[in-house]
Amino acid sequence: MENVILIVHLLLALALIGVVLLQRSEGGGLGMGGGGGAMSQRAAATALGKITWGLAIGFIITSITLTVLAASDASGVSVMDRLSGSAPATDTNNSAPAPLDTDGLLPPPSGGNDAGADAPMVPSAD
Repeated sequence: MENVILIVHLLLALALIGVVLLQRSEGGGLGMGGGGGAMSQRAAATALGKITWGLAIGFIITSITLTVLAASDASGVSVMDRLSGSAPATDTNNSAPAPLDTDGLLPPPSGGNDAGADAPMVPSAD
């Protein structure tokens, strides 16, 4: 459902961009050239204006719908919960936050068995 609305939203955005570029601006825009056609300049401007309003209303509706769907999917879930895969431990008396689990996040201390393996190379003073 969300994917269908997203595709409609993207198509509306592209159509809205195209219709806005076709409209006649003060400098002529992409709609320049005019000439004789089936519609007069005023009728063409009115039709493009109505199409623009319709596409804009559809774009706003799909934007609001996507926002509501995303908010309902994420209700009560923290970004940190998604990253760690489980809810963080909470203290019952709320005195201090739980310590972070840093296993695998930090490099090993340099005082280990292979202390010289990661040491930077220093040029010899010959």
